[in-house]
Amino acid sequence: MEGIIDLTFEAHTDLDNLPSAAGHGWLAADLSPADWTVPLDDTALAELRAMVTALKQQPLPTLLRRPQQFDIPALTKAYGAAKDICDKGVGFAVIDRLPMDALDLDDMVDVYWTLGQLMAPNVAQKWDGTMIYDVTDTGKTYGYGVRGSTTNVELVFHTDNAFAVKVPDYVGLLCRYPARQGGLSRFCSLYTVHERMETRYPDALRRLYQPMHFDRQAEHADGAAKTSLAPFFSWAGGKLRCRANSSLVRKGYKVHGTEMDSALIDALGAVDDVTSSADLWIEAPLERGQIQYLNNHELGHYRSEFEDSDDPATKRHLYRLWHRSEGGINYDG
Repeated sequence: MEGIIDLTFEAHTDLDNLPSAAGHGWLAADLSPADWTVPLDDTALAELRAMVTALKQQPLPTLLRRPQQFDIPALTKAYGAAKDICDKGVGFAVIDRLPMDALDLDDMVDVYWTLGQLMAPNVAQKWDGTMIYDVTDTGKTYGYGVRGSTTNVELVFHTDNAFAVKVPDYVGLLCRYPARQGGLSRFCSLYTVHERMETRYPDALRRLYQPMHFDRQAEHADGAAKTSLAPFFSWAGGKLRCRANSSLVRKGYKVHGTEMDSALIDALGAVDDVTSSADLWIEAPLERGQIQYLNNHELGHYRSEFEDSDDPATKRHLYRLWHRSEGGINYDG
């Protein structure tokens, strides 16, 4: 038996009186691109070009860049709109877009890193302190210690870093190049998932409020616990907090050397069933230069399997940032 990271303090203890998510979520038919798109107007793009000029005239390492170093009221307003959409709207926003073909790639990554801090502080995405994470197919086989984001496999509906000591509040993705085929992004409201389970699978929902093992994907110190013990659903400040990743729970029990109880097996199956309903999810393909932000507690996201371009220079490549308002900027927070 391996040790665990005990996060059971998050669990809702009154299983006979679970909070209801009714009225908080959405269905695909309720939405249109206007609900999640934040365009960059001419003023914002002029500020962006001025940022690039300043970056070149006053060089600093990327990780030392802060929004306060630049005069960017229009960009700040656009990011405020994106944050409001994530917090109070549909849960994901697409900023449209950075001029990737007109300006140097390194400058665009610097701009992306800098502006991302308007969502919340940028935090480490790996145990080794990686701050800007490359989402691209490395050719590795998905398995223990290999994240799905470094492969081309299908990724079921999930929240990022579901096993974390402190889960990121927001996930950002800047698209350098999309896949030639596939790699589609889908989003669903976890409030809607919860509400459907209230009526269809109430017993399964109760089990999801109780602790379960999550595989930590080898993102920890040598000799540290390989799994976290935490509930799938919890609430904080009247808002849903979801550690959604049925795949990592199933792997967590294998890594821990423990059999899943029958109630948990049924509960994960219920989650997979509910999230497979097409009326729950929106498809929003990410295009070159677009930046996507999502609420990583209330929104589940999915990625289809994909096929890359034959040209390595234009293979699918996204730059990911994680943002968190509480805790330190190190991986565990």
